[in-house]
Amino acid sequence: MPIKRLTDTLSVAPQISEGDLAALAAQGFRSVINNRPDGEAGDQPASAALAAAAARVGLVYRDIPVISGQLQDAQVAAFGKALAELPAPVLAFCRTGTRSTTLWALDAVRARPVADVVHTAAQAGYDLDALRPRLKQARQAGRS
Repeated sequence: MPIKRLTDTLSVAPQISEGDLAALAAQGFRSVINNRPDGEAGDQPASAALAAAAARVGLVYRDIPVISGQLQDAQVAAFGKALAELPAPVLAFCRTGTRSTTLWALDAVRARPVADVVHTAAQAGYDLDALRPRLKQARQAGRS
């Protein structure tokens, strides 16, 4: 599973399995955020199963499901709140890592310039260029 680091406290990844959680804990992660809704794909583990497996290995688990292409401001707020509350470092995941990166970006622009956020995502392999207008709106909203 390729893990991409966005910040000192947040990394993103594609779909994880129950078996990956022990390895994540061994790598030093303390929390996991699931950004994938249950039932999106037949081979995807249920959130409840992942939550139970995370608890068994001492990871804090949070479920903030986002339907692909339907990301809402309330989910961005929940993601930002989770990052503020959860023990770090945190691993957020979805099908490819893009939704998790997008949630981070929309939250991060409240405190960081849009260009910096887009560049950070690009360094991790996520192209958020098409998201620039929404990022600029989020930046303006966060500064008012």
